[in-house]
Amino acid sequence: MLLENKVMLITGASKGIGRGIAVGAAKHGAKIGINYAGDDAAAAATVAEIKAAGGEAFALKGDVSDPQSAKDFIQAGVDHFGKIDSFVSNAGICPFHAFLDMPQEVLERTLRVNLHGAWYMSQAAANQMVKQGHGGTLIAVSSISALVGGEFQTHYTPTKAGVLSLMQSTAIALGKHGIRCNALLPGTILTDINKDDLADDAKRQYMESRTCLGRLGQPEDMAGPAVFLASDLAGYVTGASLLVDGGLFVNLQ
Repeated sequence: MLLENKVMLITGASKGIGRGIAVGAAKHGAKIGINYAGDDAAAAATVAEIKAAGGEAFALKGDVSDPQSAKDFIQAGVDHFGKIDSFVSNAGICPFHAFLDMPQEVLERTLRVNLHGAWYMSQAAANQMVKQGHGGTLIAVSSISALVGGEFQTHYTPTKAGVLSLMQSTAIALGKHGIRCNALLPGTILTDINKDDLADDAKRQYMESRTCLGRLGQPEDMAGPAVFLASDLAGYVTGASLLVDGGLFVNLQ
């Protein structure tokens, strides 16, 4: 119960990595707030799963690219639980597309959701933590794509590099307030964002073979690292980045 009596809010948490972190953190005693963009049924199912296990949770629909959504989500967390201890910026999109003919709207939407959304949400959460006066933790879900390129991700990889940089800079800006800021860099995790890309059995098998552990990640694999960074066990960890990729990044040969 590493997060007992802690409150954690997570964006993009009705499915995938966000849901994995939400459920995992709840199992460690955290009270959970979920932001989601569209799937009401999935958000309700995540809340129901947490409550069925004896936890507390709520869900609030909102587009992270809208600055007002950040304020609304943070206020909802305070209204439900009285405080915020940990904030996880996870919401993101990756509409795979070639570089040379990428429409402007695809680029700009990806930037607004992945980077602007992380910035707005992190700022709103940090302001609440400063107001509370007892510190807190910001965790951003970046990606291995912050460190390597992707042919059909020229719009996506810069946002994930930006999210990593955001946590490094906020660690400096917020350390004096006792707020720790860190990034998680997942490798290939099986979620809705890449299900079409990995529907090709040959590509999936190739990606599995690239990892040291011989398998792709599951959303649940992200829970432990997030819980650690949010817990007092990581009390001297800030400005850090943690690869959660099954050894994909180091497996050059």
